[in-house]
Amino acid sequence: MNKKEIEISKFLSYVLRHHPEAIGLILDNEGWAEIDALIKGARRIGKSLDFAFIQKIVAENDKKRFAISEDGIRIRAVQGHSTVAITFKEKTPPAFLYHGTATRFLKSIITEGIKPGNRHHVHLSEDRQTAISVGMRYGIPVVLKIETACMLEQGLKFFQAENGVWLVEYVSPSYFVVDSTD
Repeated sequence: MNKKEIEISKFLSYVLRHHPEAIGLILDNEGWAEIDALIKGARRIGKSLDFAFIQKIVAENDKKRFAISEDGIRIRAVQGHSTVAITFKEKTPPAFLYHGTATRFLKSIITEGIKPGNRHHVHLSEDRQTAISVGMRYGIPVVLKIETACMLEQGLKFFQAENGVWLVEYVSPSYFVVDSTD
């Protein structure tokens, strides 16, 4: 992605995940917004968008953060919302998943567990490298290895977003170990 595409991708994340009101956008209960309304709202604050450019951002986003509805009329962020709680279908995860964070957060996570913060779910990945990349965004990375089989036995529910990110409401410290990043 070039600089403009990265800027627009960040803008889409901002309005579709956290602040649709910033451009007068309305999300439905599942996080969908009308693409025409998104384009008009973006224009009001000086961002030039059109349908073709939005399609390009959705198609080329390496993390597959966005989806366009089958009818091509609506768009949404596939997970990470602080404003709506998308309904995901429950799914059985692999025996282990990973959570990336920064070492500066480790002490509180070991004490309190992994919490969703201002989101609706904790985000987990199937591979360590993705978790390392996530942790690097916040500082010196550390990876937590999650024992999902134990969590399932206790009745905890897992979901998977359209982009492959695993979601769970909370991870108790008893279900993870600190995994080396090397």
